[in-house]
Amino acid sequence: MNFENKIRMIKDFPKEGIEYMDITTLLKDGDAFHDSIDACIELVKDIDFNKVVGPEARGFILGTPISYATKTGFIPVRKPGKLPAETLSYTYDLEYGTDTLEIHADAIEPGDKVLIADDLLATGGTVEAVVKMVEKLGGEVVGMVFLIELAFLNGKDKLKEYTVKSLIKK
Repeated sequence: MNFENKIRMIKDFPKEGIEYMDITTLLKDGDAFHDSIDACIELVKDIDFNKVVGPEARGFILGTPISYATKTGFIPVRKPGKLPAETLSYTYDLEYGTDTLEIHADAIEPGDKVLIADDLLATGGTVEAVVKMVEKLGGEVVGMVFLIELAFLNGKDKLKEYTVKSLIKK
């Protein structure tokens, strides 16, 4: 299946000059969504992991079905104030501003092997923040999987020591 054809392009969103890849058109197509999850699982089949971490919000959409299919735990990474227990926070730069993410302080145990799943690898700021939180809690990031990688933004350069897999590369 050509997954790229299932993704809508939105010009000047969220600000002028950005061409946004809207995955909601892929998600609403049951076959495309199903096949994209299967394809992502195929990309990481040789990676040994026991937890999947997905950053809010589209990382939940990709990460939870991967977690379910591989019978591994899922850990959400959220915006500030959304998690009810003690959290670890990290503030980072992204391609059009700054953001802060939080993870439960007890979500990762030392020795956990973590796969990070998200819809998009752009500049790498979000995933780098997630990596730092996972590692601070004692987890080992063993891989990352993305629906889309915007290679021209060089986000993978920040992640050279990690296994990074992407379904679509632009």
